[in-house]
Amino acid sequence: MSNALEVIELETKPQPEWAVIWMHGLGADGSDFVPVVPELGLADAPGVRFIFPHAETMPVTCNNGYVMRAWYDILELSAIGRRVDEAGIRKSREAIRALIAKENARGIPSERIFLAGFSQGGAMVYSVGLTHPDKLAGLIALSTYIPSASLIEAEATPANAATPLFAAHGAQDPIVPHALGEAARDKVQGGRAVSWHSYRMPHSVCLEEIEAIGQWLKQQMGV
Repeated sequence: MSNALEVIELETKPQPEWAVIWMHGLGADGSDFVPVVPELGLADAPGVRFIFPHAETMPVTCNNGYVMRAWYDILELSAIGRRVDEAGIRKSREAIRALIAKENARGIPSERIFLAGFSQGGAMVYSVGLTHPDKLAGLIALSTYIPSASLIEAEATPANAATPLFAAHGAQDPIVPHALGEAARDKVQGGRAVSWHSYRMPHSVCLEEIEAIGQWLKQQMGV
């Protein structure tokens, strides 16, 4: 996988001071969450550059080898977890780290960069955010899980041991069970501030959730 992922970019104001790198779910693409930006209520916040990368396409084993956009291959699904291709996680992690480095080069330091993601994209938030060598502004993990606890345990960095987390899940999620979201939250809680939200919805997002994310972002930005 090349480190140069194709992306969609959207800036809330000229010369943004903050950035959000938002990863889509399995089989979707970067356009999936572009419509949420106006719903976040950031008009009174500093300028934010939203980066929505497209994952590469690959055969996904749990979907009978169907080729789709994916951050890593999922080998097996169960109610208690996922068996995944850890090498694929590492490759996507490097590609996302390259996006962070690009923002650094454009003048936005890592401590002003948020990582956000839904489902498999949220799994990458945990995998990248908790192991990134430089302090990040915050992590947003939506309807997701930790794909490889061993990777995080082996490579977690002190820089992001206390990075704030916004985590949310649908109570009626048939794709990623609610219990997996709770387990991920509990696994990473430690000394960090965790804002946990549960909504009466399936494997999706809702307006109440998006508005809560916007409020949380503004809190982290000091607005």
